[in-house]
Amino acid sequence: MSIVYEIAKKSKEVSYFLANAGTKEKNKVLKDISEVLLEKSGEILSANNLDCLKAKKEGISESLLDRLILDHKRIEAISGSIQDVINFTDPVGEVIFGYNLPNGLALSNIRVPFGVIGIIYEARPNVTVDCSVLCLKAGSAVILRGSSHAVNSNLKLVEVMRNVLIKNNFPADLIQIIPSSSREDAEEMMKLREYIDVLIPRGGKGLIDSVVSNSKVPVIETGIGNCHIYIDNKFNLSIEKVISIVVNAKTQRPGVCNAAEKLLIHCENAEVLLPMILKALENKNVKLKGCPLAQKIYPSIEAADENDWYAEYLDLIMAVKVVDGIEEAVKHINKYGSHHSETIITSDYENARYFTSRVDSSAVYVNASTRFTDGGQFGMGAEIGISTQKMHWRGPLGLRQLTTNKFVVYGDGQIRTIS
Repeated sequence: MSIVYEIAKKSKEVSYFLANAGTKEKNKVLKDISEVLLEKSGEILSANNLDCLKAKKEGISESLLDRLILDHKRIEAISGSIQDVINFTDPVGEVIFGYNLPNGLALSNIRVPFGVIGIIYEARPNVTVDCSVLCLKAGSAVILRGSSHAVNSNLKLVEVMRNVLIKNNFPADLIQIIPSSSREDAEEMMKLREYIDVLIPRGGKGLIDSVVSNSKVPVIETGIGNCHIYIDNKFNLSIEKVISIVVNAKTQRPGVCNAAEKLLIHCENAEVLLPMILKALENKNVKLKGCPLAQKIYPSIEAADENDWYAEYLDLIMAVKVVDGIEEAVKHINKYGSHHSETIITSDYENARYFTSRVDSSAVYVNASTRFTDGGQFGMGAEIGISTQKMHWRGPLGLRQLTTNKFVVYGDGQIRTIS
């Protein structure tokens, strides 16, 4: 038997223990993980340094390196985010709805754990902790398969968390990691429907498409972030605020999925506004590409091709398009976007309603940066990713979204007599 099969089998066996664990006991484990991460930060940073040195030698991009790097501040943030999960209500056992049927049966629908959740992800070692903690609180065992770039960091983080489980008399196998990052191991995970209840891919388009296309295990798709900002011809924000929104959405952290990749602007505003906005972006070292009209207004930018409109850059790059109006903007977003996060800057109520109702994305904003699409920013605590699909859930995958449901029906001898 392969190591992946053995890991999955063990996860299924121990998942029943966690499904029946109390909130107090789960929160104690999470509290201890939070504290031990800080205590072991030196060991974690040493392991992460090995990964970073290797990644630099391999020529990893600056944006991916930023995702990989851990420091004391980031470990403190990871530790702190666990406290948020502790503070949130345990979803397991929550009654979603219930009522008494005419035949006397008492029916209730409750939240229950998935059982075993598999996570296939890239680069970011903080995901190792976020996923483990969320799955534990939501009552599911977790199988992690990270990337080769973060292998030392991930192994150390899992070692730390498994030791905490053991000290609290929880099965260590509630948190397991596939020790290799081979494609074959990932493909085997996708076939183990008998033991893994759901798979969540988190990473670039290639990874997500591969899991969605090849998995026999049900998948919750966390999509890439080809996010847009559309500047309408009617707005009452100051030019400074408009520039601030665009610059923040693109540059505050360009290597994450909720960073804006495209800027659309109404043709009535373009000649006046675009030079100021693009100059501000260039001052932040953003490489600009554009449609012919954008190039005519701001000649120094490169020409954008068809592939650019689909691209998630995850870097200091932005493509710009001048559009005839809100209808063209919405059509462009729905054709080229990834259904993640989009913003309209407008003061027109009807245009705001048109945009928020017609754009087919998991989060739509009016007069705000796309960077807020995040479990913590939405008041949901840590999240596993942003779901862009329509089944099960859209948006940040927090605690409640990591559960499924079950009908519980009480009777006193009822039998069905009508076919």
